[in-house]
Amino acid sequence: MTEATPRLATYPLTRERAFDPPDELARRRAEAPIQRMTYADGHEGWLVTGYAEARAILADNRFSTRPELLHSPIPQRGEFRSEPLTPGFFIRMDAPAHTRYRRLLTGQFTVRRMKQLEPRIKEITESRLDAMEREGAPADLVESFALPIPSLVICELLGVPYEDREKFQRDSAVLLNLSSPIEDVRAAVQDLYSYLHGLVMMKAKEPTDDILSGLVAGGELTNEEIGGVGLLLLIAGHETTANMLGLGTFALLTNPDQLAVMRDDPAAVENAVEELLRYLSIVHIGPTRTALEDVEVGGSLIRAGESVTLSLGAANRDPERFEGGDALDVSRPAHGHLSFGHGIHQCLGQQLARIEMRIAYPALLRRFPNLRLAVPAREVPLRSNMAIYGVHRLPVLW
Repeated sequence: MTEATPRLATYPLTRERAFDPPDELARRRAEAPIQRMTYADGHEGWLVTGYAEARAILADNRFSTRPELLHSPIPQRGEFRSEPLTPGFFIRMDAPAHTRYRRLLTGQFTVRRMKQLEPRIKEITESRLDAMEREGAPADLVESFALPIPSLVICELLGVPYEDREKFQRDSAVLLNLSSPIEDVRAAVQDLYSYLHGLVMMKAKEPTDDILSGLVAGGELTNEEIGGVGLLLLIAGHETTANMLGLGTFALLTNPDQLAVMRDDPAAVENAVEELLRYLSIVHIGPTRTALEDVEVGGSLIRAGESVTLSLGAANRDPERFEGGDALDVSRPAHGHLSFGHGIHQCLGQQLARIEMRIAYPALLRRFPNLRLAVPAREVPLRSNMAIYGVHRLPVLW
């Protein structure tokens, strides 16, 4: 191995500061936006830290997401190459199989339907704030606010009983924990899939007004496929937004000038949410793609069969795209960030996530204008061990 081919036994996870990608990624981006990387299993692939290069790869269908082709930068996750794909788990499919699922689900996540959910999301948000006020400070903002809101919303949207949240949140935590033994991950997948498949079977007999019932009624997917779709949407629908709400509030509390703009200027909220998405980039590792043929990106030739891991955190801080990107500036027009991905795999529920954040952040700051950390910032436990970054807990006072 030459010095020009850096050997990374594992993808760099250590964050020197709570909100920034690992320093090593910024250093590598400054050297070259795409570099050779050694994966956990010894595979020689690529690390992408530049915005333009990452966006180009995400938009290029010559790069595959199929698990049997991918190499993982995380040792524990490399064994998934041989795992059978869960029916309906369409984010691990290429076109045309992916296209079929995406077409069916796009109709369920229209901007109009998401807008129609706004009154209910506001109601849920105010209900959680009322509960926080009754219970009093100190409170864990994750448990009291950040996690319940998206969990309630996605449960109602899919038709999953909210009283079963402990089951799916526990299984999700195992799936997203980078150090979970492979046996535990398999068991969590099977447990959650069996639960959702059983729920789909019930809806086939007694449909209600929700996405799972709608997919059953549509008749284009098997119950097994709908169970897998439900598994994917349930995990993505609560984990990502919950961690954005928790980590985003932490970032605002440690940047009081930015918090004041978000709290006091309703017109700033849309930009502020996009900036928090860009600045925090909670997808901690990846995504990873594998070239199906030789492809040149940014002056580098990626050979067929080579895996490419993109650092969305580094790409979203690329000074070539976002000047001064290492600073949080809620007035910045941050549209165009890659936090929801790009191309055919761009996050299906991104509009729902945006609406939840645009409602929840201002409501929280209006209700508790003196919101502050209950512990020193260095004592807030961070989710460095999880595939979705955030805070495990956020103790607050008001």
